[in-house]
Amino acid sequence: MRVDFNVPLHIGIDGRATVADDFRIAAALPTLRWLQDRGAEVVACSHLGRPANARDPRWEMDPVRERLQMLCPGIELSDNLRFDPGEKANDPAYVASLVEGFDAYVNEAFGVAHRRHASIVGPPRFLPSAAGLRLAKEVEVLGGILHAPARPFVAVVGGAKVSDKLDVLKALATKVDTLVVGGGMAFTFLAALGQGVGNSLLDVDRIEDCRSLLDSGIEILLPTDTRALEPGSTFGPNSETAGTSGGVKIIERDLPDGWTGLDIGPATAATFAEVVRGAGTVLWNGPLGAFEDRRFAEGTRVVAQAVADCEGFSVVGGGDSASALEEMGLSDKVGFLSTGGGASLSFIESGGDLPALNALRNAPNAPH
Repeated sequence: MRVDFNVPLHIGIDGRATVADDFRIAAALPTLRWLQDRGAEVVACSHLGRPANARDPRWEMDPVRERLQMLCPGIELSDNLRFDPGEKANDPAYVASLVEGFDAYVNEAFGVAHRRHASIVGPPRFLPSAAGLRLAKEVEVLGGILHAPARPFVAVVGGAKVSDKLDVLKALATKVDTLVVGGGMAFTFLAALGQGVGNSLLDVDRIEDCRSLLDSGIEILLPTDTRALEPGSTFGPNSETAGTSGGVKIIERDLPDGWTGLDIGPATAATFAEVVRGAGTVLWNGPLGAFEDRRFAEGTRVVAQAVADCEGFSVVGGGDSASALEEMGLSDKVGFLSTGGGASLSFIESGGDLPALNALRNAPNAPH
């Protein structure tokens, strides 16, 4: 069973690693227990971290294996898949080694369903295969908001680089009633409107793309004020002034030279929150500011609370958005919390298809 146990780790003062957040492990438990209850001997496999195609002690599966045994005894967990270069290369020889001795394959790793890796697209060519309960639910929920959302449909998209999400924004523009854009990516849109963005993140090569999207007729909400860091001030969760107001100012419209926008301002947060609370369907992916520094977490906090308060159906697309909800104790207040940030965006961008899903549809046991 391919799972996505790429979970955050906590390193103790003794150097011992433990699982810091077991959300992704817990999401796979219903499928693991379903298989166990029917007598299956299950071997789970996952990647962890970003090892350079070789064994790396920092990314051994031991802490994950320990947590898994606490939650679901009797499940074997293999070595980190990405210790072998054949995983990311989708090497046929590596695929053969993965399926050897097994009777069936289950994909319960929605978080990597957009990858064409050996453990994702390889086994369904050789084994009877199935989607796990969680993966099937992810597809059902995301497919539902793509094709039949309750209106108004509001998408809130944040994060750092507009280049990473431009295709998704274009896809969403054909589906939503309102597109709310925040985070570092918003500054390229603001630059397309002719506003000064100071020293903020800016993707010069995408300004024209953003201008075209703004001219498309879709309602796009952008920040009208910004929480910015003054020139020469330190940024980061461990900076001397983190958690204080030092070096931070609320600025409307144009940012002066040298100032860096790192969060939406209070007026913007209030506007975004009002739109979100009135949504029939809301999709949120990506923080609205650099929330790892507490001085720039307020915009994300306000919007996260609005998503939790929304009486419509809310979907949060994993990643940093899920982390923010967890930190605020709001994870159980949303309609659906996806296990995959990048995968959920790829699903939307593609109109509902992913390499993992295509592989399952072509498995030997798939109906034709």
